[in-house]
Amino acid sequence: MNFIEGTRAVTADDLEAHSITRYRVTSSYREQIINSGYYDQLKLIVEPSFKEFESPGNLDTSGEHDNTVVPGFQHKYAQTGLLLATDRCASYCRYCFRKRIVGRDSDEIAADLGEIARYIGGHPEMTNVLVSGGDPFVLSTGRLHEILDRLLSFPHLNSIRFGTKMLAYAPKRFEDPGVVALFQRIHDARKVGMMVTHFDHIGEISVDAERNIRALCARGVQFLNQTVLLAKVNDDPEILAATFAKCHQIGMRPYYLFQGRPVKGASHFQVPLRRGLEIAHGINQRLSGIEKTFKYIMSHSTGKIEILDLGADGRVYMRYHQNKTPEKIGKIFSRPYLEGACWLDDLAEE
Repeated sequence: MNFIEGTRAVTADDLEAHSITRYRVTSSYREQIINSGYYDQLKLIVEPSFKEFESPGNLDTSGEHDNTVVPGFQHKYAQTGLLLATDRCASYCRYCFRKRIVGRDSDEIAADLGEIARYIGGHPEMTNVLVSGGDPFVLSTGRLHEILDRLLSFPHLNSIRFGTKMLAYAPKRFEDPGVVALFQRIHDARKVGMMVTHFDHIGEISVDAERNIRALCARGVQFLNQTVLLAKVNDDPEILAATFAKCHQIGMRPYYLFQGRPVKGASHFQVPLRRGLEIAHGINQRLSGIEKTFKYIMSHSTGKIEILDLGADGRVYMRYHQNKTPEKIGKIFSRPYLEGACWLDDLAEE
């Protein structure tokens, strides 16, 4: 097999032990990133590194595992439920914390939709569910309808979101008329159907992806895009400004620029906070008006935190964006800056 560091002989046992066979780069995606002119950057997303195979993982500060309330269902924030519908993706992504680098097999699949539905029914404060995994669009459209069978009857749910990277990796999936019918069903139930896309680089937004997004927008599907800040891939304000501008042009709203979580043995994609703030400022300088909709966010065990700025006093200023404690949301706090720190846990307490 070909890796970033060179060629490596891989045995059948290696394939089984590391589940490489479950993570493939689609031929259309490989062709797309080569033709986009960004192959040297985008290959870092999908080609494994030797270091990843030596890492035991297990240092994930997101707190997602601790917030699993029913097998396959997480309730980290009062208004939002996360339904992990599958452990499969269209491709290997080297920054996928939940399945690969954290060191756990993906047994977080929704095992009992009935049990999950009973939990949702008992929590009327929940207003939306994000169907994720994996990537739910690797499932058949019929299976996705089975999930909707359990969700659409709850009057307190006002939106159903699907997290997907497949618009980049396998855009032909969205030429299925059944996908349109799926979102029409959500609309008919008087709820909002949304896709949370994961375009990390303008080179991933292909002609096919743009056509599908525009077609679904015309049918009332809403699109949000979250981008993970990745070293050597998109740690460039010029690239990210172009990506966000393109998102707006075709009907997607870029709402998060994510600071990658620290995962043991996975520092190859980390971007230091100082550089991340420089990039965020550089993006805003290149965008105008309504294009400036994104927030620079880190996902932490305490909740999502917006990174605001590095002050002249040497402190990093942040704001609680989502949190289990409602009183904290919107509050600004700070920590002394530590050079080279890439995460809240790297910084000294106040």
